[in-house]
Amino acid sequence: MPAGHLRAAYSLPFHMFDSKIRTLVVVGAQWGDEGKGKLVDVLAERADWVVRYQGGANAGHTVHVGDRSVVLRQLPSGILHPGVRCAIGNGVVLDPETMFAEVDDMVASGVDVQGRLYVSDRTHIVMPYHKLVDKESAASKAIGTTGRGIGPAYEDKIARRGVRVLDLRHPERLRALVERGCEHANRQLAAFGSSKRADVEFSITEMSGVAPRLLGIAEDVGLAVHRAIKRGAAVLLEGAQGSLLDVDHGTYPFVTSSNTTAGGASTGVGIGPRSIDAALGVVKAYTTRVGSGPLPTEFDEAMSERVRTLGNEFGAVTGRPRRCGWFDAVVVRYAVRVNGLSALAITKLDVLDTLERVGLCTGYEVGGEVMEEFPGDIADLDQIKPRYEWFEGWQSPTSGARKLEELPAKARVYLDRIQELVECRARYVSVGTRRDQILETA
Repeated sequence: MPAGHLRAAYSLPFHMFDSKIRTLVVVGAQWGDEGKGKLVDVLAERADWVVRYQGGANAGHTVHVGDRSVVLRQLPSGILHPGVRCAIGNGVVLDPETMFAEVDDMVASGVDVQGRLYVSDRTHIVMPYHKLVDKESAASKAIGTTGRGIGPAYEDKIARRGVRVLDLRHPERLRALVERGCEHANRQLAAFGSSKRADVEFSITEMSGVAPRLLGIAEDVGLAVHRAIKRGAAVLLEGAQGSLLDVDHGTYPFVTSSNTTAGGASTGVGIGPRSIDAALGVVKAYTTRVGSGPLPTEFDEAMSERVRTLGNEFGAVTGRPRRCGWFDAVVVRYAVRVNGLSALAITKLDVLDTLERVGLCTGYEVGGEVMEEFPGDIADLDQIKPRYEWFEGWQSPTSGARKLEELPAKARVYLDRIQELVECRARYVSVGTRRDQILETA
């Protein structure tokens, strides 16, 4: 990252979109909570479309606008930009109640949503019985899910008993699907030892209540985005969670229920992979994760509490404290590979400003041997000892920096080493929560 090549991003045009890059995937390259929403919000100023391609209301993207913080669980982060069209793709599981509550909040705060929001008619709906099963499931609690019905909704999707938006057009079909869904949910609840039961009539009444409004914005999103790309539109594809939570490529079984990696963008929107020009990976300058599962570089409790407080590391949706650790280059290099990342955005550099020293994991040691690639079997992670390089802390504020030479020299050394180890350049560096606190490389 040559000196002098960063600038205040929001005061000048972003150049992620150009003649060669018109369709861009933004993906988390750790365990989620990396700051994707903020990056999408800023990049969306230059976009024509922003499309969510997977996940559900379990993931909150926090966007800071002036003194106001907005947490978006279902709406794409581009909704705050007038004129940008926003869509929810078929790869998402939709909670209509949450989505329309967000829409109403947007309208009440002066954001014009009319004619700008679309939902794929192939999107599966999170039903009341999905939430009930999730909350009662001991397995979900062990894995650390949010209890919002995401896993059960994806399970019904794969088992071909899910309810899609387009099913709301057909009352008889809807009833048959709900009956099947409730029957399965009740078998699960009984197996859990729960006295609660799913109710067919309640679920149908809930869906009947949202159907007119939901069907009013239902579209063939894949076709609409395909046509927009053919016309040369700038399209942002927005993922939720992070690469290490991908159901295939993450730390299974401590993962989410969808493909969070860039490959999921194609199937989750309904466009061909050749339509995607580039992928931007978002990472924190350290590492966090929520819930159970491996975190090789995790701090001790005292250091976790310190960084958690400095970085306000609490879930945007659940409020749960995040586990914290040093930056893990093995994890991010793996994410660079499985996503085919074109560039990185490194966020929350400012959180490290007061630390006396900063650690960077360069590899894992297992039984005296060094492992430089992330293992597929998480049992291996229970036996590893992270290998660290240590850097002197810069111990001076970075939040006021608007170009590279204004960052402390020791911070630039740290950033350079991250890029070298993960084999991917940093296109953006964030030093605060505001839109104008993102520095862009030339």
